[in-house]
Amino acid sequence: MGKLQQFDITFDKNKVVYSPGDSISGSVTIKVSQPLQCKDIKVSCNGFCGVTNKVNDTAWMEEEQYFNSTISVADKGTLKPGEHPFPFKFLIPASAPTSFEGNYGRIIYRVRAFIDTPRFAKDYNTEKAFYLLSLLNLNEVPDIWGTCSSAVTQQFTYMLVKTGTMVLKAQTDMRGYTPGQIIQVTANIHNQSGKTTGNMVASLMQRVTYETKKPTHDLRTIAEVEGGVVKAGKEVEWKEQIIVPPLPQSCLAGCELIKIEYYVKVSLKSPDVMLTLPIHIGNVSLDKKLHPSARAAPPSSAAAKDTPASAFTPDASSSATTPTLPPRPAPKPAPRPAARSRMSSHSSPSAPPAEYLQGAEGGTPMSDGFPNKRQSQLVSPNAFSYAPGLFFPQNQPHNGSSTAPSGCTGATAPYPPEGATSMPMPLIVPPDYSNSSYPQEAPPTYDESCNT
Repeated sequence: MGKLQQFDITFDKNKVVYSPGDSISGSVTIKVSQPLQCKDIKVSCNGFCGVTNKVNDTAWMEEEQYFNSTISVADKGTLKPGEHPFPFKFLIPASAPTSFEGNYGRIIYRVRAFIDTPRFAKDYNTEKAFYLLSLLNLNEVPDIWGTCSSAVTQQFTYMLVKTGTMVLKAQTDMRGYTPGQIIQVTANIHNQSGKTTGNMVASLMQRVTYETKKPTHDLRTIAEVEGGVVKAGKEVEWKEQIIVPPLPQSCLAGCELIKIEYYVKVSLKSPDVMLTLPIHIGNVSLDKKLHPSARAAPPSSAAAKDTPASAFTPDASSSATTPTLPPRPAPKPAPRPAARSRMSSHSSPSAPPAEYLQGAEGGTPMSDGFPNKRQSQLVSPNAFSYAPGLFFPQNQPHNGSSTAPSGCTGATAPYPPEGATSMPMPLIVPPDYSNSSYPQEAPPTYDESCNT
């Protein structure tokens, strides 16, 4: 090397990865064996992006610069034999994008040092690259929550005459991942043809777009998994996993020349059916605690206002007293039983007609199953009609128990809370006519009434 024996750049603590907004410091070490005249010694720090349309070409067609700072560490003079360190320090802008190296473009950051010698002498220069990492927090990406799904229906021709239809549906469990996480892929293939399909394939794809006059698209398959076939007329659900390897992040914020996209491609080898599921690759994984549904919890007062009365469980200490029921809507007059019903001596009281329940607020037609609590609160005990001579079955309890008549299909009081074994208040039941003979005696005649 002649007079110059050493010309190196070192970073403090041998650090090579920095973040936007950091400061980068180090020293330039120059060691000479003989006196070396110099006009100036400069150190610069710069970052830029360059793209081209040829693989691994450095003759950039388009460039953009992010920063370029230069300082002078030594004035005009002579370097004596020996080792000379020159410290430096630069500030990295907060808007600088993440480092990237691709087939058709790069985002480069470097520190360079120059020894400017007198005329007709050899100039010296050296450089050292460093890397910038701007973390992509997936929780800050818009529309990142939930699953990513897609579906496609495609017709195809086989055997030159027959036609068939293929229905392909697929989804991923999330929309954002970090390196090391697992992508859960679920696909449903319905083969509506008479031909067996080829193997199912799920691939993690990377597409890098380099913005030149005619944009260049670089498409790569990062990972791929393969499944079985789907026989004619069959429908198959396929589940597979893809591990995300170390990859550049999806968004190069601050760079206008390079765009990185990722997606999962689900396809069949034959016929040619394919769909894509866009995803994001970041550095900070999704936090379920930050999910919008987890953060939007309703206040306790609003929850108490919207909770129906039947959802409140009475306190055990107040079981001896009758609880206060919520106000009920005014009862509507029920239709009188038909003449045939009044003549029957063993007919049970009938529930209000379906039209009555439908006209009530929130009511729905009654079914054979267990009615909901909202319906039970809308049925009034006055909605039942009883005719003279109406007779109840002999198994009707006579001691005022809290069980409703066996023939009733509508409730006359709210149902007990779920899990409770008894009601804190007795149910309202009709009078007990089973032990009485009605009428007790014949009514007086017209003459007897006049004489009286």
